[in-house]
This record gives sequence, structure tokens and C-alpha cells, in this order.
Amino acid sequence: MKKLIHKRLLTNFTRIFLFGVLVTGAQNEAFAQETITLPEAIDRMLNNNLNIKQGALNVSTADVNLRQSKAALFPSLNANNNNSLRFGRGQDPTTYQVVNQENYSGDGNIGTSVDVFGGFAKINQIRRNKILLEANNSNLDKVKNDLVLNVVVSYMDVVYNEDLLRASKDQLLVAQQTLKRENALLEAGNKTLADVSQAKAQVATAELNVTNAQNDLTISYLTLAQLMEMGADVESFKVVAPTVAEIAIAQTEYTVNEVYSTALKSFPDIKLANLNTLAAEKGIAVAKGSLYPSVSLNAGMGTSYSYIFNYSDPQDNFSKQINDRFGQYIGLTLQIPIFNGLSAKSNVKRAKIDYEGYKIQEQLTKNNLNKVIAQAVTDLKAARSRYVSTQNTYDAQKDAFNVIEQRYNVGLVNSLDYNTAITNRNKAEIDFIQAKYDLVFRAKVIDYYLGKQITF
Repeated sequence: MKKLIHKRLLTNFTRIFLFGVLVTGAQNEAFAQETITLPEAIDRMLNNNLNIKQGALNVSTADVNLRQSKAALFPSLNANNNNSLRFGRGQDPTTYQVVNQENYSGDGNIGTSVDVFGGFAKINQIRRNKILLEANNSNLDKVKNDLVLNVVVSYMDVVYNEDLLRASKDQLLVAQQTLKRENALLEAGNKTLADVSQAKAQVATAELNVTNAQNDLTISYLTLAQLMEMGADVESFKVVAPTVAEIAIAQTEYTVNEVYSTALKSFPDIKLANLNTLAAEKGIAVAKGSLYPSVSLNAGMGTSYSYIFNYSDPQDNFSKQINDRFGQYIGLTLQIPIFNGLSAKSNVKRAKIDYEGYKIQEQLTKNNLNKVIAQAVTDLKAARSRYVSTQNTYDAQKDAFNVIEQRYNVGLVNSLDYNTAITNRNKAEIDFIQAKYDLVFRAKVIDYYLGKQITF
């Protein structure tokens, strides 16, 4: 008897211990989970995304190109030194006769050159590189802007799937309670096996909906984590959903012209397209520089030294040769392009074609922006109407279900009508959840085009 009591106490202690471990682990896991708001998710993406870092490197390259083009205006300065040891027949550097001897010779010089005129090609290249630097900065802004919208989409997917999972679990709980009640009534002789089968089917459907909602939520968390460069760590954070008040105050009254005129001034895609056009226009001026004569000023100085081995006559020492052979020069070089296989004219023609292409691309970008803004404004108005309609429908279906449930509990409604009411209420709830977050997302899209900070 004592052994039996001891065994039971040990078993109970083990259960309590294991329960405590599980509860502690769950608490630690919950404590370890970080709550991330939409602005925080955007900031993490901006700080960690590799595409943004690559865009920043492109900006650095453009800055180097600009600095180099400015430095090209300065004179060049180069120095060189040549030394050689010769064997066999060669020219005597003093008598200029061909003799068989060994000799050493060396020379050194330093020279400078500066372009006086070159068709303003270098000046125009500097101006073009300035525009290209600004274009790379705009392209970086565009990359950030596009990724911000991706984060908003993924974040809203998580919020929607969180709410959908909650609703699915609530619906499963109702279905399970209904099945429990049907089984009890079956045992009392007040229900048939058909009623129980319908209840079981409702539970099976609800369980499937919970599984699908959980899978969708996991995938949406994974997508958001990857955008923030957090890998597959989807268990370490939770998101913050918008409140009912924030949904209710979402602005929906916009005109296409209002949004479009604002976006033209600040949207990175438009600025980038315009800068590419300006850079292509400067490219024509750079190419035309090759059609003009070029003038450069050159100057330098140098000296040399030689020594013949086994030479009987006395030779000047090193310092005397360096002084005697020291010389300077200054010159002006004029180069006139006459015919170079039409390369210069072809370059100008290609530059003009590129310019026309970028002009078309800029207009296409503006046209596309106008189209997507018009669609976004229309979608936002439709989302507001759908939100109001689904909310009214859900409220009505919820009230209708409550009435039918009360009547069903007292036997005034059959199980088929009761299950139909459950299905209608569930569908209305899912439709309302979809409409609610679609409205929030459509409002954030307009903020995106207006250049506003996206938050809630």
C-alpha cells in the first residue's frame, strides 16, 4: 500500500514538474518574441536589404566617376627613367661609329601636358557625371520605395492571416460545441445520426480552414522575415495590427489629378526617368566634342648618361654628362580630325538616338504612373464601399445566427437550417476581414504615391 501511494505521489510530482517546465518554456518563448510595428519593419528592411546596399555601391561608383572627370581637367605629370646595358656591336655615343664594345646608358625625363581645348568634351562629361550621380541616388530611392511597398504588402498579409486564423479557430470552437451538443441530443433520442454527421462535417471543414489559415500565416511571416533579411526566423517576432479606429479614419476621398500632380514632384521613378533623359542630352554634347580640333600644351625636361667599358679614351664623369645633356622643351600640339572612319559622327548619332529613347521612356513612366494612380484611387473608393457593405452583412448574419441558435436550442429550428446559418455567418466574417484589410492596404498605397510615411 505504501509503495502504491509513493508511486502515485512520484507520478503526480513528475506530471507537475513536466507541466511547470512546459509552462516556463512557453513563457520564455513568449517573452523572447519581439513585437514589430509597420514602421519598424520598414526600417529593418532599409537597414538590412542587400539590394539597397548594392544600390549604395552604385552611388559610390558614380561619385568616383564624377571626381575622376573633374581631375581630368588638371595637367598630367609623368616621369620616367630608362637604363640599359649593351653587348656586342653598337654605336659609340661619343663618336657615333659602329664598334664592338660593352656600354651602359641611361636617361630620365619628366613631362607635363594640359588640354587647352577639346570641344568642351571634358566639361560636358563632368556635367553628365553630375547628372548620373543624381540619377543613381534617385535609383537608390526607387529601390527603397519599391521595397517599402513590398514590406507593406507582406505586413498586411500577416495581419490579415492573423485575423483569419483567429476567426477560423473561433469557428472551429463553435463547430466542436455544436457536435458535442448533437451527440448529447443523440444519446437522449432527440437527434438522428444524420444530424451528428452534419455536425462532424462542419468540424472537419473548420479544422481544414484552421490548417489552411495557419499555413498561410506561416508563409506570410516567412516572406516578411526575408524582406527584413531575417532569414527563416518566423517565430521570433509578432506584428501589430491596425485598430478599428485607425481603419475607420482611413482617408478615401482623393482625386486622380491631386495624387498624380503630387507624385510627379516626389516619386523616384519620375525623377530617375527625367535625370536619365538629361544625362543622355549631355551625352550628345560629349560626343560632339570629338568633331572639333583639340589643342594641348606640353612641356618637359630630361638628361642622359653613358659609359663604355674597356674604352681607352677618357670619359666624362656622371655629373658632367648629366649637366651637359640636360635639356628642356615646351610645345603646342594641334590635332584636327579629318577622317576617322566616321566614328565621331556615328557616336553623335548614337547619342541622339539614346536621347530620344530616354525621352520616350520618361513619357512612358509618366503615363504608367497616371494609370496606376487612377487604378489605385478607384480601388480605394471600391474598398471603402466593400468595407461598409461587408460590415453590415456580417452584423446582420451575426444577429441572424444568434436568433437561429436560440431557436435551435429549444428545438424550433432543424440542424440543416442551423448549419446553414453557421456557414453564412462564417462566410460573412471572412468577407469582412478581407474587406477591412483591403481598405487599409488601398489607403497605404495612396500614401505611398503621395510620398507620405506609411504607418498605423
